[in-house]
Amino acid sequence: MSVFASPPTPATALGRYRKLSPLAGAHVSPLQLGAMSIGDQWEPFGMGSMSKEDSFKLLDAYFDKGGNFIDTANFYQDETSELFIGEWAEKRGIRDQLFIATKYTVNYKPRDEKIAQKVFYAGNSVKTMHISIRESLKKLRTDYVDLFYVHLWDWDTSTEEVMRGLHNLVIQGAWSILDRSFEREIIPMARSEGLALAPWNVLASGKLRTDAEEEARLRSGEKGRTLLSAEWKRNEVERATSLALEKVAKEIGAKSITSVAIAYVMQKAPYVFPIIGGRKVEHLEQNIEALELALTDEHIKALESVTTFDHGFPATMIGLGDGLSQWLAFAGVAERVANAAPIRPSESKTQ
Repeated sequence: MSVFASPPTPATALGRYRKLSPLAGAHVSPLQLGAMSIGDQWEPFGMGSMSKEDSFKLLDAYFDKGGNFIDTANFYQDETSELFIGEWAEKRGIRDQLFIATKYTVNYKPRDEKIAQKVFYAGNSVKTMHISIRESLKKLRTDYVDLFYVHLWDWDTSTEEVMRGLHNLVIQGAWSILDRSFEREIIPMARSEGLALAPWNVLASGKLRTDAEEEARLRSGEKGRTLLSAEWKRNEVERATSLALEKVAKEIGAKSITSVAIAYVMQKAPYVFPIIGGRKVEHLEQNIEALELALTDEHIKALESVTTFDHGFPATMIGLGDGLSQWLAFAGVAERVANAAPIRPSESKTQ
């Protein structure tokens, strides 16, 4: 085969790779596979878990559909998330075909009785960073990770100490149609600094579902996640938002409201790579549908009209950096280079 031959057509839109950020040249799948549910230790804590066999099936399905971007952390499922991913990648012989992200900060040895003093297994210090990345490499059966996050800020370690140990940083935080606080300062900062966005909880811990899906859960007793909320049922705002998503889904022919919710965050800003978990292959297939959905400005306005959102100060005074500053506009006529825009589904097929 010629080295100049065209690549095969991707199995799904997961195989239409995108540059990670203006400052990072790696090309990755537009949806990350969130691995918080991969592993078999957290079911007693209101969090789904998966056997090794089921984990491998989901990982295989993601990879076979073109996926290459996997997000995990040192403490997920009491370390079995990293262990399962590492064993799977080694057995398949595909480590260098994957872009693996992991994290440190949270104590990842909470139930290990062999470790009497656990203070160095948590926090942001360089000591903790060193221990964590060393152990993550062992569990992932690799000699490098592609992306290493500071998972949470501990307020005790200096920025200088953390940055001495880190050379690349991608901003990560919770963002969904239900929780838009990400838009106040994180998105403008990421745009300004050339960073990518890796939002989690895009599907609001399963709270975005139709009335029919809620009734089905009530009948089956399946319920939903309770890790971040004691109540698995939707509140009034969550139900109203779900109804708005359902309306848009019907208008554009989407099969699920969750794919519309994913499309929403991906079409609000450039370089957005949502971390989407799940335990079932059919959920993965529903999520991939988001990459084929094109939302209009009217759709986005309709979704955002369900609840009020205030960007707050200082945005109310100086704006969000998405247009010409009003203070400059008062001084003269100026033209401004437009900000980078998100990739639209029709555009991604040609790139």
